[in-house]
Formats: sequence, structure tokens, C-alpha cells
Amino acid sequence: MVTRVSTVSFEGVEAKAVDVQVQIIPGDMKFNVVGLPDKAVGESRERVRSALISSGLSLPSKRITVNLAPADTPKEGSHFDLPIALGLMAALGAIPMDALEGYTVLGELALDGSITAVAGVLPAAIAAHGRGRGLICPKACGPEAAWASEEIEVIAPENLIQLANHFKGTQVLSRPVPAIAARAGDLPDLREIKGQESAKRVLEIAAAGGHNLLMSGPPGAGKSMLAQRLPSILPALSPRELLEVSMVHSVAGLIEEGKLSDRRPFRAPHHSASTAALVGGGVTARPGEVSLAHRGVLFLDELPEFQPQTLDSLRQPLESGEVMIARANARCTYPARFQLVAAMNPCRCGQATEPGYACRRGPNERCMAQYQARLSGPLLDRVDLTIEVPAVTAADLILPPPAEGSAQVATRVAAARAVQSARFADLGLPASTTNASCPAAMLEDVAGPDRDGLALVRDAAQTMKLSARGYHRVLRVARTLADLDGTARVARVHVAEALSYRSHLDRRRVAA
Repeated sequence: MVTRVSTVSFEGVEAKAVDVQVQIIPGDMKFNVVGLPDKAVGESRERVRSALISSGLSLPSKRITVNLAPADTPKEGSHFDLPIALGLMAALGAIPMDALEGYTVLGELALDGSITAVAGVLPAAIAAHGRGRGLICPKACGPEAAWASEEIEVIAPENLIQLANHFKGTQVLSRPVPAIAARAGDLPDLREIKGQESAKRVLEIAAAGGHNLLMSGPPGAGKSMLAQRLPSILPALSPRELLEVSMVHSVAGLIEEGKLSDRRPFRAPHHSASTAALVGGGVTARPGEVSLAHRGVLFLDELPEFQPQTLDSLRQPLESGEVMIARANARCTYPARFQLVAAMNPCRCGQATEPGYACRRGPNERCMAQYQARLSGPLLDRVDLTIEVPAVTAADLILPPPAEGSAQVATRVAAARAVQSARFADLGLPASTTNASCPAAMLEDVAGPDRDGLALVRDAAQTMKLSARGYHRVLRVARTLADLDGTARVARVHVAEALSYRSHLDRRRVAA
């Protein structure tokens, strides 16, 4: 007789159904796991055997075969331990044969029979609910699974004995409660930055419209400090965005104690990061930094120090909002709707724009051009806002802290985001759509400037040689400026300010 237990395997953030088939027949004492298991799944035999013995149940001296169907799909991960063990317990009569019907099961076993946390519980719970099934998962992952739906039945035992008693009716396991992670302190505040009023203005615009931002300036000007304070003025994740972000983090194994966080992700990889680390990949096609920053911020400090090929791999995710990873044994798609914030020095010396400074590597213009040539034109064309951050003087540092901090700026950002959500909801788009992610087909209706603004952007497009993408990005920024001002129509003043943030990029291209 064959015992069946339902579980899942992961393709990106999608949970594919897997049927665990367990058969115990007379013959040589063997324990085989078939169905293209990886090393972790193959080693589950020893973990399952020890966990069952620790729970007071020994395996018979017979031939045990476990098939993971469909057999032609690679299986990876330690979450197959629990479904295999429950299949064996049902086959041996330790739990009722029909107890597992209607459940999706996943979990890793320790040698003492306890059930430990695994990655991917939230996508598995959402998939199980979509198929009309309940979920059995580790106790540590119970709060995470409960986020899938109020209607899904979730059983989260601490060990095999608790689960067996639950099915026998001698112990009742209560349904886990969804949990939010406690915030680890306050975020850095803009009030801590003295001076740099222009840079703060651009940071507010970037937050209000979800625009990509590039800051250039000498060392110590405060570029990294500004970027680290961007999360403090961004609105909290909506419930839909919270689930989107948490599904990626769940697959990556970054959710601790099953508690989700409503703060937007802020990822800041080192400039030595590889292409696979940035966009995802590796042998098992894991999510990269662009996906872990989904609905949040990806901060790249010292931008020209990244490998040029690694930076160019960002071009497709920046446009489409997702990244498709193709490997010989895996193909999966991860969401990657992130906001790029980058910082760089003007040259390798770092002081080329300072008055009276002469670069050691030659004329300042040549030093700047050589350093900035590491950034490709197509990548820079995807940047909405470019600003030069000057060095902070001692006179700025002596001044008292500014009166306006992140709380006041966040209020204006939230109001602008609310206007965008209402606008795009009326157009049939998701409420999470921002001006930066507005489809090009709707841009003329959403961000079309008035007569004076249209004349200005037409002249500027010819003078600055704007590409079609550059023209659209100017309109997106102008629309955000109008939203911050509370005006329904994009005016000439908004177009002019949007073009000023594009002119820095234009000057760099001429220098290069």
C-alpha cells in the first residue's frame, strides 16, 4: 500500500505541488528516496530515521521507498523531512491513514524529533490556500503561515509527538496568530544632517515618486548618510506589498520567528558583489539583492567600483520590475520592483570638482572622464534624478540641527503617494503604482504638461538630446513635483525643475 503526503517545491516564489509517496514492502532493509532529490533531500533518510526513533517509533526491517512526484523535477531543500516522516508514520499506523488528507506539509526534522524552521512557508501557505488545503509547518513558522489567510487551517507543532497526539485527539494545537516583527530602534533622521538642503529636496522627490537617484560628490559630503535616511521618509508597506516582499524573504530564509516586517527593505551590497549576488542565480537560482529590495531601496555606494558587467545586469530589472533567472536545471522569475539609489565620487581622487584641486592622475576633466566611463550610458539613462552633493563646510556643522526632520518630510511624501494611488486606481492599475512605474502608454494622459511646459520640454529634448526613455523620465519627475505641490496639471516650473536634475547627467556625458 502507498501512503501519500502533499508538499511543495519552489520555482522562484511559486510553490509547485509535490506528491510524496511512501511504500513499505517485504525485502532487503533499505531506505531509498527517488524523484531527483538533491543532497539535502537524500540526507533526509538519516534525519527521519533518528527523529522517529527519538519519538518512540522504529522503522521495520523492510524495504522503504519514497518517491517525490513528479519524478522529473529536481527537488531541493530540507523541508521534505516532515512529509516523509508523516508518510512513514501513517504507513506504520502511528497516525490515522486519512489524517493528512487536505494538508500541505513542510518542515525539517532534528535528530530528537523536533521540527525546525524552513524557508518558503509563506508561499507554501498561500499556494495551499489556493488549492483549498490546510498547512502543517514548524511551530517557529506558524505566525508566518497565518498571514496567508484567516480561513486557512494551520497546524504548527513543535515536534512529532505533539503532531501525533493532535491527530489522535489527545492534544489540540491552537492556530498560530500572524505576527509583526518589533522595530529595532528608530530609523536615522534627516534632522541629523546639517546643510545639503538641495540634496534633501531631491531625496524627498525620489521618495514621493519612487524615482531612481544618483548622487555625486567628494568623500565625506554625506551621500551615504542621505541614502540611509531615505527609508525614514518612505511610507510603510501596504498589506499587499507586505505579502509580496515577505514571499521573497521567506524563500530566501530571511524571516525570523515567523514575524513579518512592514518596513520597506533597504539593501546595500558591497561593491565587490558578483552578478549572481546582485540579480540572483547560483546553482539553485536563489533571489539576489534586486529581489530582496523589492518594494524598497537598493543602495549602491561607490557605484563605479562595481564591475561594469554587474551594473549592466540591472538594466532589465529596472525597466520590467522583475528578473528571470535561467540555469541548466532551473528557470524562475523573481519580482524586482526596487528603487535604485547610488552614490559616487566624481573621480578616483574624489576631489576633482573642488576649487583649486589638481588630480594626480592628470587634468581633472580626464580623471573624471576615465572614472565615470565605467558607467554605461544605457544604465545612466535609467536614472531619473542626478544631483551633485557639495562638501559640507565647518560653518554648516556649527549651525544647530535643522527644525525639519524625517517626520515632516514623510508627511508630504505620504500625501503625494496617496494622490498617486488614487489616480492609478482610477485607471485600473494597482494602488502601489508610483509615477516612476507608470506605464508609458498612460504617461501622456497622466503627466502631460500645460502649453508652456510642453514647449519647454520640446526645446530641451532637442538641446539635451534626450532619448525617448529620458523624455518619459522627465515627465515622470515633473508629475511627482506637481503632486508635491498639490496641483492637478504639470506646469512649466515643474518641467524646468525636472530638467535641472537631468542636466547633471547631460554634463557628465559631455565630459566623458
